[in-house]
Amino acid sequence: MKKSVLTGLIALAVVCAFSMTMVSCAKKQVRVSGAVEPAQQEGAVTKAPAGGAAATTDKGYDAREAARQKKLRELEKSQLIADFESRNIYFDFDKSELKPESKAVLKEKAEFMTVFTEYALRVDGHCDERGTVEYNLALGERRAHAAKQYLMDLGISAHRISTVSYGEERPANPGHGDEAWAENRRDEFSLIKRW
Repeated sequence: MKKSVLTGLIALAVVCAFSMTMVSCAKKQVRVSGAVEPAQQEGAVTKAPAGGAAATTDKGYDAREAARQKKLRELEKSQLIADFESRNIYFDFDKSELKPESKAVLKEKAEFMTVFTEYALRVDGHCDERGTVEYNLALGERRAHAAKQYLMDLGISAHRISTVSYGEERPANPGHGDEAWAENRRDEFSLIKRW
């Protein structure tokens, strides 16, 4: 009888040890990209990221990752918009013809407009302070129309582009010399969200 009690106690000890092992396995943590995440719950699916290491996926993690990706896209888009609007084109004195470097800038703007169709564009024509107010308003209008026409030639619809001339009224540089005047003979570009 001592042998059967001893065998029973050993069997009980083995069962207890096995149970303890199973309980402790359920509390393991899995390392994901340098951070420690709680182990997956029963029935969750493990997905291998591009690096090949196993990672946990749960609804909370997926939602956080989707929100992070959306925020990154918004930041990238806002940076693209800021870059788009900060790049002006410049003109020679008393001219409205586009220079080769201006055409290169307009090609980049047309590519943006092709991808981001939810935006319309306003082209603002500007002049330096030389000339009459009336003359400079007309010259600013010709400069804005030159950019609009080139964008249309590149496939951007005319209804997405408006123009306005400020003549000499809004100088980029308030100075009164050649350097200031060169900065003021320009077209500026503003994006307008259509929907």
